Amino acid sequence: MKECFKKIISEDEWLIEENGFKRNLQGHRESLFALGNGYVGSRGVLEEIPYDSYAGTYIAGVFDDTGAIVTELVNAPNPFFLRITCGGEKLDPVAMDVIEHHRALDMRKGVIFRRTVYSNHKKERFAYQSMRFLSMHNKHLGVIQARFTSLDASTEITVHADMDSSVTNAGMLTEGRKRHFQAVELSGAKNMRYMCFQTFEKNILLSYAGRGFIERRGKKKPAGWNIMKFKVKKGESICFTKFFTIYTSYDVDPKKLRSVTMKDLNRSAKLGVDKLMAKHAKAWREKWRLANISIPEAPDIEKALRFNIYHMLICGNREKGRATIGARTLSAEGYRGHVFWDFELFNLPFYIYTDPETAKHMLLYRYKRLDQAREIALKRGYKGAMFPWESADTGEEATPAWSKGLDGSVIKIYTMEMEYHITADIAYGVNHYYTATGDKDFMIRYGLEIMLETARFWASIVRYNRKKRRYEIKRVIGPDEFHEETNNNAYTNILAKWNLLRAIELYRLFCRENPKETKRVAKKINLKNGELKDWRNIAARLITHIYKKNNIIEAFDGYFDLKDILITQLDPNLMPIFPKGVTSRNVGKTQLVKQADVVMLLYLFSDIFGDTIKKKSYFYYAKRTMHKSSLSPSVHAIVGNDAGDPKAYHYFLISLYADLKNIHGNSPEGIHAASLGGTWQAAVNGFGGVNIKQGILSINPKLPIGWDKMSFSLKWKGFTLSISVFQDKVELSFESKKKKDSLRIRVFNILREINANKRLTFERTGRRP
Repeated sequence: MKECFKKIISEDEWLIEENGFKRNLQGHRESLFALGNGYVGSRGVLEEIPYDSYAGTYIAGVFDDTGAIVTELVNAPNPFFLRITCGGEKLDPVAMDVIEHHRALDMRKGVIFRRTVYSNHKKERFAYQSMRFLSMHNKHLGVIQARFTSLDASTEITVHADMDSSVTNAGMLTEGRKRHFQAVELSGAKNMRYMCFQTFEKNILLSYAGRGFIERRGKKKPAGWNIMKFKVKKGESICFTKFFTIYTSYDVDPKKLRSVTMKDLNRSAKLGVDKLMAKHAKAWREKWRLANISIPEAPDIEKALRFNIYHMLICGNREKGRATIGARTLSAEGYRGHVFWDFELFNLPFYIYTDPETAKHMLLYRYKRLDQAREIALKRGYKGAMFPWESADTGEEATPAWSKGLDGSVIKIYTMEMEYHITADIAYGVNHYYTATGDKDFMIRYGLEIMLETARFWASIVRYNRKKRRYEIKRVIGPDEFHEETNNNAYTNILAKWNLLRAIELYRLFCRENPKETKRVAKKINLKNGELKDWRNIAARLITHIYKKNNIIEAFDGYFDLKDILITQLDPNLMPIFPKGVTSRNVGKTQLVKQADVVMLLYLFSDIFGDTIKKKSYFYYAKRTMHKSSLSPSVHAIVGNDAGDPKAYHYFLISLYADLKNIHGNSPEGIHAASLGGTWQAAVNGFGGVNIKQGILSINPKLPIGWDKMSFSLKWKGFTLSISVFQDKVELSFESKKKKDSLRIRVFNILREINANKRLTFERTGRRP
């Protein structure tokens, strides 16, 4: 296959390859080979749509309710459809015999390359090769080019290359499959096709336009859209090229939708495949310039890490807050495309440090739904803003009341009623962005309002315990969802305390630096003079659960009184197995936890806990964490690496290969977004030792054995840092047109002054921690 595309395909270290067609792996590979550009995502389904395959095309922010229990991401018409039959037999890995099959996802360029050789019932062979991409240069454009060759005999073929509107959303529980749109306009002439669809419930218009060309015997001509027939001689090849554009009524005034879609298509088609590919590849090079991570001594790890980064690059959205990243990206319909806390705490850091402009646009997703968060709080009897546990397009609560449990049974869901921590998680993400970028304009216009309204929520939800003279937060679910209706979850309480204090700190900071605009924000939300004083008092008296006797943070009230059962068995992927007698129904009576909870707290606030508390708490919970969420292993890798746990690298590998090896068994439902971001953080923040301490960037690497060097780039305060970390050495630099520019960075726990345009080297002194 590489011979077919040798002029454009990247080197092996940039390729995720598929050798041989395996029907039972079809769904998994469709997720792995997903394409995207932040605006639209497409599953890596084969163009002929074999039996049991699942074509998925998802436009960021396009949701619909019809036929579903709750609103869900719409599976839109598939533009990469191309069906060929030879002498009445479909060119298809299920319908024909597969002699050869090779595919490669070129992560460097965001292109799928393919070569398949089929054999019909007469043992006649037909070669099919294709390449396709969703343009990173023009987010509305896609291209597919396919070449058919009859290897052994003359044949008659029919070709159908229309947009496939027969797709549906997969049903969950009792819903069954659902279509969320209907065609409202179909037109075409010569080699042009226009199709407009409208979603049933929300009346969103989906506008598709396409142009096709056929090249054979050295001549190129327009291709029709109905079924085309050709007689092909032995050894002859025919090349099919399809350009398409996609817009929605979110992008363009409905009255102009058709003309805009068609004009963009015609303009792009005139440029041709080569020029469009060049523009697309250039845009990808710019993405990788900041996002790539190099680990010379571990090429396999480097490639797998690249895979995780690639999937974050294809779902970063810049549509001014229209959409952010759902739990399964734009690669499938898992969790109905809903947005959780995964984005702010797991994905957002990657964008903050590699593409802060995209990070800002996706944070605007929360700001533009702040009014809905206020309404949720008001309906629940609280003040301020309470963000929904699951969010879709409107910002209203989108969590279904019922779902499937770990054992496959149908269970009642309470997360939307009690998993409050997402409100502080969002505030944490806003503050993280501001700390790393210094973007004061964002904070004045958007971020400060979020910080104040979330703090106001926490002040309204706490209850004062007169006997203990403490404030409490009761009936909550922490990140550990095995235990419901707990009181004073340590993670939730400490995040709430931090939210209250940081809101006060930021408000006073901006009162000094920009009093006029800060006053405007205060007036808008009717901030009372005494509220900040109340917040400080609440924060000072909020129970935060340091278990004094053993220096271990208690997860919630009464946690240590539960039955203490340790994990003793692992599955073939080295993931924990429920101990004998423990099921998903009775696990809440034990100390087993679903995922990183206290350990997540240790990561987010690593600089406020002493080493003894961090180590004892980490090792205690590491023996009791089932990792029944894909976001959990990466956090254990980071905290475990800092604590000196030999298993930390093992946790990193679980996170790294979560989707590549389908470790959780559900990758066909979409790529695990939180695992992608957690893996990046495990590499950069964990092994690379990059974190923020008291507002200052700190670098104190602790590379795994066998890694002599890791190199990466980070955006910090508007500058691009080039960093290489070694076992006991750090090299870093940043460029600036102003020679006098400098940055204060803590390296190996020593505060340094880093001057622009100089490559500096720092060596560790003393013993490695």
